[in-house]
Amino acid sequence: MPGRPSASRRTVLRGAALAPAAALAPAAALGLAACSPTGGTTAPATPTAPVELGADSEVAQGGARLYRDHNVVVSRSGSGQLRAYSSICTHARCPINKLDGTTLICPCHGSEFDATTGQVVREPATEPLNELPVRTENGRIVVEPGA
Repeated sequence: MPGRPSASRRTVLRGAALAPAAALAPAAALGLAACSPTGGTTAPATPTAPVELGADSEVAQGGARLYRDHNVVVSRSGSGQLRAYSSICTHARCPINKLDGTTLICPCHGSEFDATTGQVVREPATEPLNELPVRTENGRIVVEPGA
């Protein structure tokens, strides 16, 4: 309203501190939902059908590649063996969107995983990533649904 001063930050915070807990429950619930990357729903941890990811040559020996659109990371050992993992964090089921070398970094709470083994290298996650069957077919990487 014109002519009426707006509340200061201190006034708003003081009012929130004095409000009954029941009155704040809806706001708290919204805050928890905001922690989820998809507004309260979770992304599938594994493909539901075989998925062609890309050319076999896209994953270098000793390296890894993150396929964000499919929530999958594929790595290749020094001997050439491919391994694939779901790139859904086992802590809060956030899709991992960053790969630094062979380390996957979850944007939600900072968990880190080794893309070559799926093992946790930094908490808060405590469970390894889900391994997925992977193969090459006609020079293309194909990942299968997990068990």
